[in-house]
Amino acid sequence: MILWLSGLVGLPATAQSPSRPAAAPTARYWVTFRDKAGQTLQPQTYFTAAAQARRRRQHLPAFDSTDLPVRPDYLARVQALSDTVSLVSRWFNAVACRATPAQAARLRLMPGVRRVEAWPERPLLPAATPRPNTGPQPAGPPARLSSADRALAHRQTAVLGAAEFRRAGQQGQGLRIAVFDVGFRGTDTHPAFAHLLRRQAIVATYDFLRRSPDVFRGGTHGTEVLACLAGQLPDSTFLGLAPEAEFLLARTEQQGRERYAEEEAWLAAAEWADRNGADIINSSLGYTDRRYFPEQMNGRTSLVARAAALAVHKGMLVVNAAGNAGDDPRWRTIGTPADADSVLTVGGLDPETWLHLDFSSYGPAAGGRLKPNLAAFGVAVTAVPGGFERVEGTSFASPLVAGFAACAWQQQRDLPVMALFARLQQAGQLYPYFDYAHGYGLPQAAAFRPVGPPPTLPAPTFDFIAADSLVSIIIRPEAGTVPAYQLPLLADTTANGPAAVAAPPAPLYWQLRTATGFIVRYEVLEVGQRAVLRVPLRQLPPGGTVRAHYRGYTASFVAP
Repeated sequence: MILWLSGLVGLPATAQSPSRPAAAPTARYWVTFRDKAGQTLQPQTYFTAAAQARRRRQHLPAFDSTDLPVRPDYLARVQALSDTVSLVSRWFNAVACRATPAQAARLRLMPGVRRVEAWPERPLLPAATPRPNTGPQPAGPPARLSSADRALAHRQTAVLGAAEFRRAGQQGQGLRIAVFDVGFRGTDTHPAFAHLLRRQAIVATYDFLRRSPDVFRGGTHGTEVLACLAGQLPDSTFLGLAPEAEFLLARTEQQGRERYAEEEAWLAAAEWADRNGADIINSSLGYTDRRYFPEQMNGRTSLVARAAALAVHKGMLVVNAAGNAGDDPRWRTIGTPADADSVLTVGGLDPETWLHLDFSSYGPAAGGRLKPNLAAFGVAVTAVPGGFERVEGTSFASPLVAGFAACAWQQQRDLPVMALFARLQQAGQLYPYFDYAHGYGLPQAAAFRPVGPPPTLPAPTFDFIAADSLVSIIIRPEAGTVPAYQLPLLADTTANGPAAVAAPPAPLYWQLRTATGFIVRYEVLEVGQRAVLRVPLRQLPPGGTVRAHYRGYTASFVAP
């Protein structure tokens, strides 16, 4: 028996019950128990000091029933009656195992068992793995970064307010971020992370597939994601917003061979991250059409969505990539665990237009719930073995926002996690406008200024005019001189001196909404004239609205 870090128990894959014939077919089952009678916990020894401190900040008890271990007698019976046990979860008071149908029938009769569920044996797809670059791929080491790549490396954090966070001394100090991914090959030797290694900022690692502390092999996707949190170019440009944070690195994915085991590993990593004091979990991962249907993206069906929701309940902010299925007609929508209500789901924006990238998965989640919540550049410069490269995917938008969240939380460490979630949404440059492609848009550091006067309400930039069975949106003449929340020029400083990040011209965002707030149509229009849009009133749903956003101002027209 192998006892490992988060109180989970794994058995070697070869362990077999002597009563089962070797050739008997097995399937994967999830066995949930009724109680934890008699179980106790010493939180001072089970949780790290960082985990205990997080619970105090979040006004949580030192532990609750979900932290108690599974009853050893229940576990022993499952081990005796099944083929193998692959996971024991304190949070869900359950075990995952492989068993024959006959064994599963006996498990259902076992005292203390609440239910035994069979999981279909179908492969999964990583919905947020990196997309290939649009250009030809180099055969050898990465090519030297072009001037355009270097400019992008600067812009991917500047548009989020990197300079403002730096001036406030906020670069993730005191925050602990867990990264769940396919592997971190090269992280321990790459110069982009030398500053982390010098101060021993990678405080714990675990490979939940191989059951080993070594995560520095396997895929490189985790290395690329970590760079968008804390990587650094040779010219000292940071590729993420949290270079001063601490990190927990968890390998939960097996690149190219997605199985349900990865969802189990995600849960195991979440329990481990909780025990080791994570404040934030970044998960640039997701699961879609190889296991689920779009209507199951409801935050309750998948194991990882339920695990993510429980992680938030324990005071951790979970940030997840929306996925890369936006241009896939078979799916298009977000994956899981991005579908959970309390998960901060991040979509991808084009760095040239600041608008939705075609491949970025769309919301809403099942039931019309807002997803994605925020967005960041889905094209970024990151660290890869041998150097640096431009990559694509919502995988990289997610850590950019996770780093933003770390800086914001650093300012007010006692802020409850869901209060932080709400403030992060309010920091979006489109807020209070949102749609199912951009969410609330790019979060802005200015929304977290610790001092200064409260922000003034934006001046109106357009009017609704209803006439002749039409409602028109007319841009006000003075709108061209109204300072936009999406600033036309973002000043910043690099190691090479002052720099400026030009934003594209501000477009008009508009949508049709039902009386219940569901968005039935939305578009982004280039503003080339004052009369920018005319909508026939007959197109408005009963009791619905036309809602629009232009240069920081949001307003609605209610159907008569």
